Amino acid sequence: MTSLTRIRTCFFLCCFLSSVVLPVTSQTVVQASPIHSAGSQVITASLQEEEYASFRAENPEWTFNHLAVDYRNGNVYLGAVNRIYKLSPDLEVQVSHETGPDEDNRKCYPPRIVQPCSEPLTLTNNVNKMLLMDYRENRLLACGSLYQGICKLLRLDDLFKLGEPFHKKEHYLSGVNESGSVFGVIVSYSNASPDMLFVATAVDGKPEYFPTISSRKLARNSEEDGMFAYVFHDEFVASMIKIPSDTFTVIPDFDIYYIYGFASGNFVYFLTLQPEMGNGPTTGSSSAGREQVYTSKIVRLCKADTAFNSYVEVPIGCISDNVEYRLLEAAYLSKAGSILAHSLEVAPDDDVLFAVFSKGQKRRPRQASQDSALCVFSLRTINEKIKNRLQACYKGEGTLDLAWLKVKDIPCSSALLTIDDDFCGLDMNAPLGVSQMVHGKPLFSDDADKMTSVIAYVYKNHSLVFVGTKSGQVKKVFSLGAFSMMLRCFLHHSSSSGCAGVCGTCRATPFASCFSHCAHACVSLFVRPQRGVLSAPSGCFTDSQETNGKISHQLAVQCAAQMNRSRDEKLSGMLADRQCFTVI
Repeated sequence: MTSLTRIRTCFFLCCFLSSVVLPVTSQTVVQASPIHSAGSQVITASLQEEEYASFRAENPEWTFNHLAVDYRNGNVYLGAVNRIYKLSPDLEVQVSHETGPDEDNRKCYPPRIVQPCSEPLTLTNNVNKMLLMDYRENRLLACGSLYQGICKLLRLDDLFKLGEPFHKKEHYLSGVNESGSVFGVIVSYSNASPDMLFVATAVDGKPEYFPTISSRKLARNSEEDGMFAYVFHDEFVASMIKIPSDTFTVIPDFDIYYIYGFASGNFVYFLTLQPEMGNGPTTGSSSAGREQVYTSKIVRLCKADTAFNSYVEVPIGCISDNVEYRLLEAAYLSKAGSILAHSLEVAPDDDVLFAVFSKGQKRRPRQASQDSALCVFSLRTINEKIKNRLQACYKGEGTLDLAWLKVKDIPCSSALLTIDDDFCGLDMNAPLGVSQMVHGKPLFSDDADKMTSVIAYVYKNHSLVFVGTKSGQVKKVFSLGAFSMMLRCFLHHSSSSGCAGVCGTCRATPFASCFSHCAHACVSLFVRPQRGVLSAPSGCFTDSQETNGKISHQLAVQCAAQMNRSRDEKLSGMLADRQCFTVI
C-alpha cells in the first residue's frame, strides 16, 4: 500500500439501531488503525456506554442464543438459556418466559415427560436452539434442548404459551444440545393452505430418531395434534431425508452442520458444512488418527416438493489472493443493489448470498488460524449451475454424485423431458449432487481476526455488509462492485470475549444476531489511491485539510454534529448520506 498521503478519502457516520440517534454532544474517540486491507485504510471508533441501549440477563449464565426482530414494530425477541425475552425497540424488558432448567437426560427417548426413563436425571439447562417468527399466526416458535428438542409456541404479544406438543416422535426435532445445531425456515402461502416448516439439524449419531432435513406441518391451531407432522408420510416416501447407517460405517462421526437457511422464489435453501466422503489420504474419521476434510455446500429444495425429489446440493467456496477458503462460518441473503449487480451481471433486485469462510478444509481447534474471507454469490448463478446439472443427468450423463446419501455411485438415467428453472424433480435421478464448485466473488479477507457472522442490506443502490468477528468487533464492507472498502468498530468497554450488554452476552458465539441490533456509531473511511484531501462544501468544515493518515477528534465530532442536524436522515441503521465530505 502506498503512503497514506496518497489516499483520497471520504468518511461519514453510521448507526446500527433505528430507534437511537446520536446526540450532538456525543464524545466519539477516533484513531487511525495500523491494520490495512487490500485497497483500504481502517478508521476505528469507540463510544461511551451511556450513548446506547443495552440489556443484560439477570443471570450471567443465561447466555443469549438467538434473536428475532418483529419488522412491524421493532420489538426484539431473545432466545436465551432457560428464558425467552421480549424487549422493546429500546431494549427494555416487556415480558419474559421461563423455559428451564428441568430434570432431563439426553439419553431418554422418548423423553421422561412421555414415559418413565431408566437413565439418571439431573437438573439440565434448556438451551434455545431455534427462534422463529410466525407472523401469520402472531406467535413465536421457540425450540430448546430439553426433551429431545421440543418446541413451545408463544403468543408474540405477551409470550403466553399457546401450545407445547411433546407426545409424538414428530415433536422431537433435535437431540443435539448446542444452540447452533438447528435451522428452520417457515414457508407461507397466500391461500388457505397452512404454512410449512422446513427443519434442518445435526443428528449427533442418532439418524434413526432425527431426519437431517424435513418439512413439517405448521398447524394454525397451536394445540392441534398434527403440529410438526411430516407434510407427507407413507410406507415408502416421506418429506424427509435421513443419513443412512452405511454412511457411519465409512465415517463414524459423520454429521451435517447447517449454518443458514432461507426461502427464495419457489425454493428453500440451506447452507451446510459436512465431511467429505472419499478415499483420499486425508479423509476418514478423526478417531482413526486422520484429519477429516470438510466441504461447504448449498442445498436446494422445491417448496411444494413433498417427496424431496428436488433435493440438490452444490459445493461452494471462495479464493482470495490465491488462498482457498472452504469452511463456511456464516451467510446472509440480501439484494444485489445496482452497483454490485453490475459487477455480478445480475439485476439490482436479484438475490445475492454473502458468506464468510475460514481458510482451508480442515476444522481445527479454535486457537488455530484466524484467516477468513467475505464473499458474495449470485443466487441466479447457483440456480443456473443446478439446472445445467439436472439437464445433463436426465440425458444419462454422469452419476448422482451424492456419496453420503448414496454410498455407491448410481448412474444417471436418461429421460425425455424439458427441465426449466422451476423443475422440481421426479422419482428418478434424485437426490442429486453437483460436483463442480461454485466460487464466490471475494470482497474482503482478514488473517488476524476471524470473521464469524454477517448481515447486509442495500441503501441508495449500495450493498452494505456488516461482519462480526471472533474478538467482538464489527466491520463494515462497502462494495463498489469492482472493489470493496471496509471499516472496523472497536466497541468501548469491550474485551477479548466481546463487548458488554446485549452484544457481550454472546461471548464467542456467532455475532450476527447481536451486532445488527446494538446502537454503536462508527466512522468509516472510504479509500481511493489518489491524493488525500478532504473538503466540506456542506458546512462541516471551513477549510480543506490534508489527512496525513489521521482524522482528528474534533473533525469527527463536528461531522457527527452536522449529521445529527439532518434529522430527516434519522441515522436509522442505514448509511447516512455523505454530507460532511466530498471528494475533490
